[in-house]
Amino acid sequence: MKATEIIEYMETLQNEKQRKVLMGFFKTAAGQYGEGDEFLGLKVPQTREVVKAVGTDLPLEEVPELLMSRWHEVRLCGWLILVARFEKLAAKRLVNDPDAVGKRDEIVRLYLKYAERANNWDLVDLSAPKILGHWLLLPTALGGNGIGLNDDYKITVFDGLAASPCLWKQRMSVVSSWKTTQQGNPFWCLRYAEWHLHHRHDLMHKAVGWMLREMGKRISMDLLRDFLKKHAHEMPRTMLRYAIEQMTDEERLIWMNAAAFSDFTAFSDFPPRPKR
Repeated sequence: MKATEIIEYMETLQNEKQRKVLMGFFKTAAGQYGEGDEFLGLKVPQTREVVKAVGTDLPLEEVPELLMSRWHEVRLCGWLILVARFEKLAAKRLVNDPDAVGKRDEIVRLYLKYAERANNWDLVDLSAPKILGHWLLLPTALGGNGIGLNDDYKITVFDGLAASPCLWKQRMSVVSSWKTTQQGNPFWCLRYAEWHLHHRHDLMHKAVGWMLREMGKRISMDLLRDFLKKHAHEMPRTMLRYAIEQMTDEERLIWMNAAAFSDFTAFSDFPPRPKR
């Protein structure tokens, strides 16, 4: 199996009507965040079927050709192939296996090398948490003298993504915390939510708010409230709305109305707990 064969097959599935819909949905017009992106008009389940058919037959060195494709769906196919490979290598029995660790690290290096090719929010969201986010939880031989968690190195990698001028790398730094939050670790969410607090782009406001909401839902609503006490007054309204979606109507109203306060730290029990 070669990348060229996959691309040729996917091109036979072109759907002009769906292509136009996707170009509008993913904002590909001049001046929009997806400017110039080109679509075949495939739905995600169609791309997943291609990935399923490919399995592990595609050599890893062929994947960059998919990631460099002009077609959005072909790039998605490449990212999902990497996801499938990484998840297989992250099976419980392989977590500490040196060979699996090395192969996972190779996928991470490839992901980071071609990160800018995940150049729309769906490409980031469908791949970064399952590769980069999962990697944060696993042993690695990168950045150390042997296999270990090497958290300092991982922080350096993610700080680099967060500080990048590339919007999509910035989004990777925060949405990857979806995976770590699912495993009960709030560190990565809190670090990059605070990092991107004053970001100008609506896509980042939504991403940060979404990750904060997930942290509150899966780990601790009080931890989310502590973050909001410190930062709600400076958060973009969209970010705040996304972050408080799992709260009651009463509490959401309190936060939205109180967001004009300059500092919540003066309120030791703010907001008051919702009535039951």
